[in-house]
Amino acid sequence: MGTEKCGFAVKALIVGGCIGALLIVILIPASFSTVEYHQFGFVRQKTTGAVDTSKVYSGGKHFVGPDYEFKVFKADTQFITLENVTVFTSDKLEVSITIFIQYNLRKDELPLLHKQFDLYYEDVVKNSAIDAVKGSIPIYSTRQLILNRVQVQETISKAIRDRLGGTCCRPGCPYNGSCDSGCVPYSSCADNQKGLYLDVKGTQLGKLVIPDDVENRFLRTLILQEESAREELYQEAQVVRKETEKIVAQIKNDAQEIKQNATVLSEYIGTVSKANYTATIENARAIGLKKLFNDLSITDQKYKSSFDYLRTLKDLSNIYLTVDFQQRIAGSFGSGSQ
Repeated sequence: MGTEKCGFAVKALIVGGCIGALLIVILIPASFSTVEYHQFGFVRQKTTGAVDTSKVYSGGKHFVGPDYEFKVFKADTQFITLENVTVFTSDKLEVSITIFIQYNLRKDELPLLHKQFDLYYEDVVKNSAIDAVKGSIPIYSTRQLILNRVQVQETISKAIRDRLGGTCCRPGCPYNGSCDSGCVPYSSCADNQKGLYLDVKGTQLGKLVIPDDVENRFLRTLILQEESAREELYQEAQVVRKETEKIVAQIKNDAQEIKQNATVLSEYIGTVSKANYTATIENARAIGLKKLFNDLSITDQKYKSSFDYLRTLKDLSNIYLTVDFQQRIAGSFGSGSQ
């Protein structure tokens, strides 16, 4: 009898061990839950639906128990397109504007987001962004919306960041120099100053649709401005042409004056050179005659004058002199010559 009881106990122990091992094999894999790389997650109990927001899980496999799973939120960048949002300008005109927004949920403030909006935050974010756009546009006129797109986009971006991201400084921003101007220190920032607990990564201003009559007036104004600018350019061109003609005339006048001065100077130099040449020749002739008369012992002034006269006649191009047996000197001295 004792042996039978012992055998029964052993069998019960073996069966229990097998069941335990089977449960381990089944329950351990079931205790792991996955959070994808593009998700954040909170642990949620399957049986009760209770969510533990004390810890935010990132991508990976996590051991949470067989009765638990993850309630997930998007961790990657999310996109919003506010298409044809109607707003009023400072000149009381209704225009339509398109805005593109990119944002990310803040991991450290995800419990606050879950507490206030659960998983249904997207519509709230979109509507809040629309309110921010409508509140920031009325300071601009229709013309400013068209001409100052960069400034308008900066204003809209700041309004959306303040509305969706709040006015609190991000943790650690004083150390990396990324704090927004005028932000509230994070340590003293209340929950209602944290916006919708997300970071706006980018905001782009899309197309702007204005009323047809306003657009036509604006285009006409632009055309008139361009025509006015063109007329100013024409007038400036005429002035430049006149100035250029004046400069050209002045240059030509200066060139003519320089040319005339050069001609007068050239004639002066030529006249002086000829005078110096004649004086040099005459001086040399006088010296030569003096030497000739001295060498030939000619002292009578009559013979000196006759020799000089004959030499002078000889140098004349229109005088032809000959000597024959009947007349010592013959020549043509005009109609009355012998």
